[in-house]
Amino acid sequence: MDNINPIYITFGLYIAAVLGIGLAAYFATRNFGDYILGGRRLGGFVTAMAAGASDMSGWLLMGLPGAIYLSGLSESWIAIGLCIGAYFNWRLVSGRLRIYTEVNNNALTLPDYFANRFGENGKLLKVIAAAIILFFFTIYSASGVVAGARLFQIVFPDMDYQTALWLGAGATIAYTFIGGFLAVSWTDTLQASLMFFALVLTPVMVYLTLGGAAEINMVMQQAGLADGKAYSSLVPDASMVSIIGIISAAAWGLGYFGQPHILARFMAAESLPALVRARRVGMTWMVLCLAGAVAAGYFGIAYFRVFPDQAAILQGNPERVFMALATILFNPWIAGVVLSAILAAVMSTLSAQLLVCSSALTEDFYKGFLRPHASQTELVWFGRFMVLMVALIAIWLAQDSDSRVLGLVSYAWAGFGAAFGPVIIFSLFWKRLTAMGALAGMVAGAVVVVAWKPLTQSALYEIVPGFIACSVVLWIVSLMTTPPAEVVQRFDEAEAKFKAAQ
Repeated sequence: MDNINPIYITFGLYIAAVLGIGLAAYFATRNFGDYILGGRRLGGFVTAMAAGASDMSGWLLMGLPGAIYLSGLSESWIAIGLCIGAYFNWRLVSGRLRIYTEVNNNALTLPDYFANRFGENGKLLKVIAAAIILFFFTIYSASGVVAGARLFQIVFPDMDYQTALWLGAGATIAYTFIGGFLAVSWTDTLQASLMFFALVLTPVMVYLTLGGAAEINMVMQQAGLADGKAYSSLVPDASMVSIIGIISAAAWGLGYFGQPHILARFMAAESLPALVRARRVGMTWMVLCLAGAVAAGYFGIAYFRVFPDQAAILQGNPERVFMALATILFNPWIAGVVLSAILAAVMSTLSAQLLVCSSALTEDFYKGFLRPHASQTELVWFGRFMVLMVALIAIWLAQDSDSRVLGLVSYAWAGFGAAFGPVIIFSLFWKRLTAMGALAGMVAGAVVVVAWKPLTQSALYEIVPGFIACSVVLWIVSLMTTPPAEVVQRFDEAEAKFKAAQ
């Protein structure tokens, strides 16, 4: 009990800190624009940290190290693909989206941007986009609630699942409900810093404990021969199965162009120069964190071969490798900070998803169709209660920790990437894109993502055919239709403003 008390204290201090940040953000929130996008006044550093933390969920500290521990460096293609996709998202989309959403009637959400970007014909597009966001993110949020509950059960072994469920979700719901976008972004900065600390420090400690590169390479060669696996190879073999697996893993990077919770960070930046600074900070953070996660899983293979008597702490679950190494290598106080970083990863993504769902319900449905003249105070409080409603639905979906709904998380990433990604890119670069083209492409991308595996039984990740289908369909349908003159004029205005701001 003496060893675990510091972890209790560390967890308690961390949760108290995020609640305190939420309270500070409450007093800084003056209107609905503040609640949803922080008043478009985030600086470069906060934008970078918020984009990174809301992107990388518990998968970064649990799923990725676990996959590397199980199969070796061939699983790191997903990290490579994510880095490439994130860089081009920052480079091509962030600045233009910041300017274009402001020019298009100061749009606060992606569906609102679509409606204003395509004029009167964009109303149906707005409804469908908002519905897609609500469907996928409610399910996505449920997976975050489950991940948080499992972490609480690992840290507090005597805690039952239902208690862990409410504790894991409670703090996230509280600071998102109270402080909105500012709270989420400010806490993301703290959470991203914690994640960086944990992901850099842990593999370094394993490396030093094992004695350096030569010793690790020797152990890895022996482990590969014993298990019949090429742990140290990025490309295990030249088979078609291996090639498709690499393409599928790297293709996760395509998802960035359509993720509403990440794109919202670009929309909230105070200026284009702030986004340039954010890109440099954000990409540095991302590369180092992903490298740390890969290194932790890879070095973990060697560590538990050198110290096989300690492998029991994994309990047969490779996703526990990062937590196991942190518990073994650090004193309880430092271990508590490292384990808090995993909770930070879960909370940062969950809070961003809850806020995007709330903004879709408030801005795109409530204000858009029911109360177009609602006061700012009314919209803020409606948004807060929508956070609570979506969170309660997510908790209800998460009651069964083995529910099949959690298997749809990869569909959510692919669904957003294929349905929204090409529409976002084309809307920022091609004035000829029409509402009917965007709508047809969005539907085509989503349908292909959902139908790909059941119809083809292919191992190829469904985001690849979905992204291609959306791009081709929106291009063909747009050529068959004509955008209104005012839409083209607004595009030219946004483009001119973007070039002037560079």
